[in-house]
Amino acid sequence: MKKTLVSLLAAAMLLPAAPAISATADELSSKVIQLENRLKEIEHEQKRLSWLDISGDFRTRLDSLRGETADYYKFTDVLPWQMGGMVGPMPAVTTSQNVKNDTLLTNRFGLNINANAAENVTVKSRLLMYKVFGHQTGGPASGSYFADRMGATFDGTSGHTPGDNSLLVDYAYATISNIAEQPVWFSVGRRPSTTGTPTNLRQNKEKYGTAGVPGHLIDYAFDGMTIGYAPDIELLPGAYAKYCWGRGFDSGLQTSGSPKDTDFMGINVVPLSTDNLHVELQWDQAKDIFDTYPDSGVSTNLGDITQYELLVTGKLENLGPGTLNLFGSVAVSKTSPNENLYKIDSNGDGAADMGVAGLLYDAGDKSSRTGNSYYIGGRYDYARTKTKIGAEFNHGSKNWLTFAPAADDMWTSKLGARGDVYEIYVVQEIPRMAISKRGSAFVRAGYQSYDFEYTGSNSWIGAPKKISELSSSPANAQMLAPIDTATDVYLTFEVTF
Repeated sequence: MKKTLVSLLAAAMLLPAAPAISATADELSSKVIQLENRLKEIEHEQKRLSWLDISGDFRTRLDSLRGETADYYKFTDVLPWQMGGMVGPMPAVTTSQNVKNDTLLTNRFGLNINANAAENVTVKSRLLMYKVFGHQTGGPASGSYFADRMGATFDGTSGHTPGDNSLLVDYAYATISNIAEQPVWFSVGRRPSTTGTPTNLRQNKEKYGTAGVPGHLIDYAFDGMTIGYAPDIELLPGAYAKYCWGRGFDSGLQTSGSPKDTDFMGINVVPLSTDNLHVELQWDQAKDIFDTYPDSGVSTNLGDITQYELLVTGKLENLGPGTLNLFGSVAVSKTSPNENLYKIDSNGDGAADMGVAGLLYDAGDKSSRTGNSYYIGGRYDYARTKTKIGAEFNHGSKNWLTFAPAADDMWTSKLGARGDVYEIYVVQEIPRMAISKRGSAFVRAGYQSYDFEYTGSNSWIGAPKKISELSSSPANAQMLAPIDTATDVYLTFEVTF
């Protein structure tokens, strides 16, 4: 309103003053029309000059990683024994080992470019570079422990797990809003489907808005489209709902026996969203989930995965000398497997010929599995010193599944853990006067502790096994070295502009 009055006064100054006493009604009406037209010209000029918005961020991060594997049977040791009809000496148990990287250093750079192309038509994009000090691969940040961190980046983690120094597209999408003069929007492109609520709190980032997704279920970069509706309901401020669809894997040209495309779809409903209270519900499904990374030679589809979530976030302002942010999320996952199995090369001839595991089941034990998870936490923002102190806890059951390989965790996405994860952190803003519109600098220090109860965190292939029972039988043999406990002490220096 203030900006409009200023613009109106500015327009009035450009017009010759009319005699107050002798002005007729027609003359006054004409002056009003001129003022209105001039105001429209000024507003159009302001929009034209501010059509492009550029911002970004830079982060250097130090992680000190320590973990311990459990005693277990290696699948590669057990396989020849099984292939031989289980005769001869039983393979030996691989004993527990310590795993560590005391100083893993990474740099990450993000560039945001947003454009107002036409009335109610926008394009938003974000480019990311993320690499390890002294490497053009993400090798030092990966290992043969977790499915989401065991190799090079793939489509769902592009720019979110360390790779080379290329500036990659995190998201790029176009939106047209106010369709048919209604509060309806349509958006298409590479989605802003990472760093969703409430995971943005610990990263000291603002919520994406209606374009984001809940981070407990999805932290995965994918391409797709959304149609949304945001009605103006007095009793439900900020309410909106949207349907989302995405392509997780394109099978290409089809021949007999080719795998199917993998598609994601979901319905997100926010019945209430204010500065102090946000309620979010989501249902989503991965249809015909692939048996390996989308860019690594998918050979078959294993079935469907469905998820449900309820998320509540809140803010208590002026609580003592600061503000308390709180959140709680509960989620459920359910598998609908088919009879297809993930295959391995059993005789070393380069062909995958032996099916060993399906969608959360081992060969010969096909059935649907239901898992659950809860995620709670909070952050207290002390206004005087601009210090933020946070704590989080999440637990995942035996058969819990989430789609979060792009999460900002080094060991593995903590929200996909089958077990318990604790995290505490402190964010301290560096007192400097901002020059750019979003200018700030801060350091963030934190500690994560993982305690895994079952194998296969962040993987949907094979039946989870209890960590404490892995050495009791070769039937519990593992392809990946199972981490029992792990910690990560991290420190970042971050700048936004």
